[in-house]
Amino acid sequence: MQKVSVESVLSDFMAPSGSGSLLERAYADAVERVDDNDELRARILDAAYEQFCRMGIRRSTMEDVARRAKVSRITVYRRFESKDTLVEHVVRREFRRYFDRFLIDIEQAGTAADRVVLGFVSSLRAIRGNPLIGGLIVSEPDLLVPSMMTDGGQTLATVREFVAGQLRREQRTGNVSAALDADLVAEMMVRVSTSFLAIPSAVIDLDDDEQLVTVARRFLVPMLEP
Repeated sequence: MQKVSVESVLSDFMAPSGSGSLLERAYADAVERVDDNDELRARILDAAYEQFCRMGIRRSTMEDVARRAKVSRITVYRRFESKDTLVEHVVRREFRRYFDRFLIDIEQAGTAADRVVLGFVSSLRAIRGNPLIGGLIVSEPDLLVPSMMTDGGQTLATVREFVAGQLRREQRTGNVSAALDADLVAEMMVRVSTSFLAIPSAVIDLDDDEQLVTVARRFLVPMLEP
């Protein structure tokens, strides 16, 4: 019961299922403002997050998480039936936090162009800077990147639908032309952003916000013109 398949967890996170991928569920949680009122469950998730960030997912056990949460191993299993389940919920919560932050960030921008720029920079900064998700991208790209690329396009489709929804919102308020193909533009924007996450750049410093702003204004903002 202690052995976890990181490949399995990431696959479930990216891929469709009866109730949607973890990414879809995390976004739904953020939009609906779903809160976890189970203090003990949240405490275990906090402990698991810290444990995974410090020691990695593969090297961590349920006993490690229980010890860090100051509860018994049985208590952890009562809330999460397996390590795979625990990992799933920790990862899902991190992406929900990302969506929470993203939705707040773009509200601070005054124009559609500014929201595209801020969304691009905020996304790369939040995901790369997350100790768990960003850590997986850096330390285990052989697991994470293939999962993103071989899930039948479900991950990209989920994010594309989110971006397309934001573009249609801009169209409804008259900030973007109604003639814009929101799905196509969202597809291109998401693929550009994903490529930066998946493949290191020797030209653009992804830790330099000014460079990212320049890239977004030069290549993404013009996509708003039909």
